[in-house]
Amino acid sequence: MSRPVPAARDTHARDSHAPDTYVPPVPARELTAVSADGAELHVEVHGPEGAPAVVLAHGWTCSTAFWAAQVRELAVDHRVIAYDQRGHGRSPAGRAYGTDALADDLEAVLGATLAPGEKAVVAGHSMGGMTVLAAAARPVFRAHTAAVLLCSTGSSRLVAESTVVPIRAGGLRTWLTRHILGSRAPLGPVTPVARRILKYATMGAGSAPHLVDACARIVHACPRRVRHAWSQVLERLDLDHGVTELAAPTEVVVGTADRLTPPVHARSLAAALPHCVGLTELPGLGHMTPVEAPELVTGRIRALVSTYVQVKEGA
Repeated sequence: MSRPVPAARDTHARDSHAPDTYVPPVPARELTAVSADGAELHVEVHGPEGAPAVVLAHGWTCSTAFWAAQVRELAVDHRVIAYDQRGHGRSPAGRAYGTDALADDLEAVLGATLAPGEKAVVAGHSMGGMTVLAAAARPVFRAHTAAVLLCSTGSSRLVAESTVVPIRAGGLRTWLTRHILGSRAPLGPVTPVARRILKYATMGAGSAPHLVDACARIVHACPRRVRHAWSQVLERLDLDHGVTELAAPTEVVVGTADRLTPPVHARSLAAALPHCVGLTELPGLGHMTPVEAPELVTGRIRALVSTYVQVKEGA
């Protein structure tokens, strides 16, 4: 099931990744999708109309900017749809936070951007992957999803399995992790100390400084209240049922040095998914796999599109 990945590939940033890679690309169009409870979601559509569709769901404390590398590459010949989760980026904070809200929001985006009967590859990172699991049994999700890529995610026991606190697993580690990840403290400006902390918690040791800085700027932009509210949802997360209900062909990617959703989660997902088409463990990478291994993640999305998405003739 696991695919071997050469250690020298994708584990370190290449020189070709200029520091401005994570300046968000300019979308072809923007729209607002309205969720079931009235929450408004900022949606960006990149690439040519009529091209095969890809939908990108980012993780906790991130935004559409997190997918910048994938958007730039895929939008050449795909229609790439990226949206800000509620409270993140340019999406206002909603009244409700929870897995049902995540699923409602994804359904709203799919309904607002895809034609009836049109299917897309849906890629989710971290909480974005949990969004996919939350929506797995929903009719709209199933009607519009050809295949799925799950990056650095899990379905339950997130706090208990996290290795952000470097001590033996048990009650003390779980307590400390809960209080660190659920902290209400402001993150403040992106300082050298802040970059070191974020790199330790979320990225591999070989991550290039400009990529660490990009992730730090994205994460620090998340409002403190939103960050805390979603941390409470993630602490109580139990989407194991969603894994068994995810019928679409699904590929799983994880970094071996991921401290937030360690490989144990990816292996559990791969074992429980009804149609797992691959598990890739990336040596030395952390939690931010789409940023740390952009070519590989983009390549996996392309492969899923070419295998599972049928484009109507004349589109």
